[in-house]
Amino acid sequence: MHPFAYVAPSTVAEAVAELSKHGDRARPLAGGTDLLVKARANVWELDAVVDIKNIPELMTLTINGSGLSIGAGVPCYQVYDNSEIAAQYPGIVDGASIIGGIQIQSRAGLGGNLCNAAPSGDGIPSLIALSAVAKIASVNGTREVAIENFCTGPSRTVLKAGELLVSIEVPKPAANSGAAYTRFIPRNEMDIAVAGVGVFVQLDASGKNFESARIALASVGPTLILASAAGDSLAGKPVNDETIAAASALARDAATPITDMRGTIEQRKQLVEVLTGRMINKAVERARG
Repeated sequence: MHPFAYVAPSTVAEAVAELSKHGDRARPLAGGTDLLVKARANVWELDAVVDIKNIPELMTLTINGSGLSIGAGVPCYQVYDNSEIAAQYPGIVDGASIIGGIQIQSRAGLGGNLCNAAPSGDGIPSLIALSAVAKIASVNGTREVAIENFCTGPSRTVLKAGELLVSIEVPKPAANSGAAYTRFIPRNEMDIAVAGVGVFVQLDASGKNFESARIALASVGPTLILASAAGDSLAGKPVNDETIAAASALARDAATPITDMRGTIEQRKQLVEVLTGRMINKAVERARG
């Protein structure tokens, strides 16, 4: 492993200055569950590792009237152990609670899951479904990017050299709304999704009709997929088996999987259709309370 400097800044400004100084030969360290593996394997040849755990802004988890803010360094267990988040954002808890095991969840966070940009990232589909945005800082200021546009390919993101993910901002859920995420894995020992689906639905006051929906797919494309046609197809339709089946078929059409050691193209497409139907029903159940 290439020797590198370890830097532990206490502010965002110090962190982005250090990242900017070293360009693509520096990486932020949060949980380290991906960074250390890639550094040891020489996937990344680094001159500096910038530890973000001492930056309060990146370690803050807040929920208020405007929504939820998850600092980029906040570990998963703090997310799923929070009763307010569990009540208002159960879809996020669905994903955060299955990223690795308990030991991993004590260090790894949704920020790292997002920045790792694996198409199978379990924490990301619910964030996409819930219209979350990434807050990014650099020496030139801050910018925001919709989560569905954050990952640009396997292990690739919109982050430029010198930029740092500060937080994930999730809007407050509307009344009569619900979200859910699930995945399919071939066995417990292979903790990588063959397919995953995150769903958000908003119902009308009667709870019998869809007002809007968003559906996100994992592990069935080079990036996570916002299945816009599938989600849009639910708007204005009654909550029934026919409507849900039609949306599930559109989600299947949106998937662009490959065949590999974990599954075939047809298997993955079929899984997307089945899981989408299940998660729409689960999200509806949660929306109805």
